[in-house]
Amino acid sequence: MESWPRGERDSVGGRGWQYCETVLNRFDDYPIHQTPEPIAHPATSNPNFYDRTWFNGYRSDGSAYFGFGMAVYPHRGIMDCHFSIRVADGPQHCFYASRRAPRDRTDTTIGPCRLEVAEPLRQTRLIIDDNDSGISCDLTFSARTSAIEEGRQTLRRGQQVMLDATRFAQFGRWSGRVDYPGGHVDVDEETWRATKDRSWGIRPVGERVQIGAPKPLGSVFFLWAPLQWDDHVSHAVFFDGPHCEALIREGLTAPLYQSTADIPDDVDQVATVMSTAAHRLDYQPGTRWVQRGEIDLIGLGGDVRTITVEPRLRFQFKGLGYGHQDWAQGMWKGELAVAGESFNPDELDPLAPDNIHVQHVVEVGDSAGRSGVGVLEHLIIGPYEPYGFTDLLDGAD
Repeated sequence: MESWPRGERDSVGGRGWQYCETVLNRFDDYPIHQTPEPIAHPATSNPNFYDRTWFNGYRSDGSAYFGFGMAVYPHRGIMDCHFSIRVADGPQHCFYASRRAPRDRTDTTIGPCRLEVAEPLRQTRLIIDDNDSGISCDLTFSARTSAIEEGRQTLRRGQQVMLDATRFAQFGRWSGRVDYPGGHVDVDEETWRATKDRSWGIRPVGERVQIGAPKPLGSVFFLWAPLQWDDHVSHAVFFDGPHCEALIREGLTAPLYQSTADIPDDVDQVATVMSTAAHRLDYQPGTRWVQRGEIDLIGLGGDVRTITVEPRLRFQFKGLGYGHQDWAQGMWKGELAVAGESFNPDELDPLAPDNIHVQHVVEVGDSAGRSGVGVLEHLIIGPYEPYGFTDLLDGAD
């Protein structure tokens, strides 16, 4: 009599056909399930599903910046991370690592890098041990705001879902040290600011696979502005269509606490949400990099708070895997791979596809005379009528 491999019976055993490889992990012992599946099973089979933790850190005077991102792509079987730092007007140094995704989601180690959640929604430690890239660090993020959930972000290209993600932001500060080729920085809580960005869902990652009829590229306008003031934070998010139509727009403010101990555990409203937001940007000639800008936060009663934005330091996001030619996010690099590189941001072609996505450290002021500091992240691909862009990657006049 022919035997049935375990788990491969069809209706004879009432299980349907499946390959019974266990995907249980330690989280399945907690009452946190949202679907009938084990926690390791995303609710969607979309290959672009991801789960990502991202941080930036910057000196309040704009003289240094670093960024870090770590993500798992369950359907691609990949986990990767990127760390990059730029000090003053010097080169940008990058660390990259990738591995086969572990079954246990609490395993956040990739080669010499590991991310430790010391206290959820309060404190996280990032460690990169010595490696051939020349970049290492031991850094602790401490929150100064509650976790602020942004509105659900969903974008379609025709009938296809391109982005469907939940995201929350949290503001804080850093302590520790970063070593990089040729130098190091001591990171202290008095002068270093931080933004944490947690998101999960669907977005374009990994290798691009053409399925069916080709589709036009379309346009992308994205602007993200988390800012820290003396006693509060403000945040604005924009996804626009090519004629400035608001696809996703959100503005908010939230209290800034002195320490993690002061952040309330149970609060009904962690942020004040605006009615909408607006932007006005000037660009460096021949680029798609912002030279100066204004952001309006428009309250529910129609009151307008105008924030001026002055860039101080430019950081290239390809150092964190965004559009990188070789180390893009979600790319299979083998069972374990670690690499590094350095480049001078001031010597790059500003209109090359991998160079247009940037984040600036910015000084900010508002119509009430307040001042602050933060970052302005910007990506624009294709035509965008309000600012005179008419082609895929033409520069500003």
